[in-house]
Amino acid sequence: MISRGRSLFLGLLFAATLHAGSGQAESLITSLSSDQVLIESNFTGAEIVIFGQIGRDGQTVARPGNYDLAVVLRGPEQIVTTRRKDRFLGLWVNREAETFYAVPSFYVMSSTRPPTEMGHRTMLEKYGIGINYLNLPISPQSEVPLSDRDDFRDAFLRLRRQQGVFSEQAGKVEFLTDSLFRTTISLPATTPVGVYTVDTYLIHEGAMLATQEKGLTVAKTGFEQMAFDLAHQRPALYGVLAVVIAVFTGWLAGVVFRKD
Repeated sequence: MISRGRSLFLGLLFAATLHAGSGQAESLITSLSSDQVLIESNFTGAEIVIFGQIGRDGQTVARPGNYDLAVVLRGPEQIVTTRRKDRFLGLWVNREAETFYAVPSFYVMSSTRPPTEMGHRTMLEKYGIGINYLNLPISPQSEVPLSDRDDFRDAFLRLRRQQGVFSEQAGKVEFLTDSLFRTTISLPATTPVGVYTVDTYLIHEGAMLATQEKGLTVAKTGFEQMAFDLAHQRPALYGVLAVVIAVFTGWLAGVVFRKD
């Protein structure tokens, strides 16, 4: 049995170790140029500037070499089904399909270097740093053979890149001083609405030193917001109004351009 005095000593030693460890760790302080993006009828895109500082104190250990930073902007999660087409009786038809869950609707990574140069695969996959290291869960009841699942994943990521909603910006994080940094992420006109997260990762020689998360909201405003809410909350009424507006527009065009 451990004596009371020995237990107290071990407790104090553990607390001192924790205190020393906290004094030696770097921290991150980040901010966004704007935490809200409003989409109007003339919206053609926007830019978000992420800037911050690496916090160190007098007890922080000196580290050889440079820090690496990765800033990841993720959109709201969604469920996406990817289908493969094959020829059947001379026609192209949908055959096998794979459904991915918890997929970010938008993903941009800005970093000091390519992901493969910043750390090991295990660390990159844990934090989702880099398009190829995203965790894309699939249904346990998937009927796609194991040998074909990578093909579906690769096809899905390729389509997302082509659509402009998945991208990587290696070398785009700029250090203004030894500790101050900034980067810019562009949002295209097709940016989905919803609540986004901006995660900043501080890495050194493959080890994760600190992380910080910020929120960003992309929302429609004005008539666009009203139409969006109506379409999602009252789809039947939205459909009726769309038909009425189309009929009225056609009738008005006929009146204006009618020949006497």
